[in-house]
Amino acid sequence: MSGPAIPAGAQGPWPAPAKLNLFLHITGRRDDGYHALQTVFQFLDHADQLYFDLRTDTAIRRFGGPPGVPVEADLCVRAARLLQEATGIRTGVDIYNEKRLPAGAGLGGGSSDAATTLWALNRLWAAGLEPARLAELGLRLGADVPVFLFGRAAWAEGVGEVLTPIDPPQPWYLVVNPAVSVSTAAVFSDPELTRDSPRMTIRDFLSGGGHNDCEAVVRRRHPGVAAALDWLNRFSPARMTGTGACVFAAFATQAEALAVESQLPAGLTGFVARGMNRSPLHEVTEGSRDGCTRASP
Repeated sequence: MSGPAIPAGAQGPWPAPAKLNLFLHITGRRDDGYHALQTVFQFLDHADQLYFDLRTDTAIRRFGGPPGVPVEADLCVRAARLLQEATGIRTGVDIYNEKRLPAGAGLGGGSSDAATTLWALNRLWAAGLEPARLAELGLRLGADVPVFLFGRAAWAEGVGEVLTPIDPPQPWYLVVNPAVSVSTAAVFSDPELTRDSPRMTIRDFLSGGGHNDCEAVVRRRHPGVAAALDWLNRFSPARMTGTGACVFAAFATQAEALAVESQLPAGLTGFVARGMNRSPLHEVTEGSRDGCTRASP
């Protein structure tokens, strides 16, 4: 996918990785209307790439990013402005986003972009906020943002913000995109959605438990997702990530995953990526307060 021209002085790339929900249980509905969840987040070594070029004024500008999303609605821009407001920083930035993750696909691309923006600008602007404070800000942008700031594969509860580190296997995944748009709000408001799954333990999950409570609703509403699940199930047990639309299956080796990818039927696209229990963003910035410098072409 082509992206914006990156100025020579821009800082980056800073990865904004994809995530998978390895299972998703809805265990109840809270008084505030949100659903109580249990899930496991795992990262992929497949990511958007963000670059940041600091400005001498306070303007926040965006280049590239998700097609069709207005600048004011872009989560990178919203994250940068939120950090400005929270810290009183009087420095602006030009944000360049080489978008590789499909929007609205259950991979957390927008939330990951927001988290990487908060993480990077906290360093580049020398704002000095602790990770817990960044997570508080991130939660105002989306329920999935904190896990990307947490930086570890995580057992998640609450609305997805109560996080416990976990170390599931790190297989190779084939992620298949049926190229349909799934509305998360519509799924969670569907009267047929299961909202009373029994609570599960981490040991239960690691022993092979778990499913996705949203799958039945999405299958009924989106035949394209159902077809993708049925096709991928021929090769390895397939599951939907989040509320979809992407579906995934695990394989022992990269070669096995690539072999199945080569058989994708018309109308489906996909990619092969390794599961990661440590975020690529944190791996890049570990031990460096200044973060990353621009990679050579």
